[in-house]
Amino acid sequence: MSATDRNLSAAHSEVKAEIARTDTKTALLLAFVGAVLAGAWTVARDLPMTVPALIAGGLGLALLVGAAGLLLRSVRPNLGGRHGFPLWATLAADEIGAAVAGDLAVDIAGLSRIAVAKFTCLRRAVDLTMTGGALLNAAALLSLGGAA
Repeated sequence: MSATDRNLSAAHSEVKAEIARTDTKTALLLAFVGAVLAGAWTVARDLPMTVPALIAGGLGLALLVGAAGLLLRSVRPNLGGRHGFPLWATLAADEIGAAVAGDLAVDIAGLSRIAVAKFTCLRRAVDLTMTGGALLNAAALLSLGGAA
């Protein structure tokens, strides 16, 4: 195996590992957002709400729902893709060898685009989660007498 082949193989493994790490982070954040949504709803039902608290809390919940949507989009399977299992599922047994022996650089480029798209969704979801959490905190302070 030449140095170029080893480098391509290492790059391919690195991109696949980055996709796996991003999916793991996304799953953890999705669970966190779900727990925050459930907790906020449970607490908000029992608190007397002022209009400013309702507005801040409503915006916070809306941002968290938006974050959950981005996270779900990030982990949505791409069955129409040209990489990995979906491609192999469409090939005959004798065609798989040729597909696997194909240009690894093309596969790295395609997987890298997938990784960047996933990372971008995750980053936006983190931003929305932080903003939504800040708004929920503001709503809690407003409802407990901060704007009396």
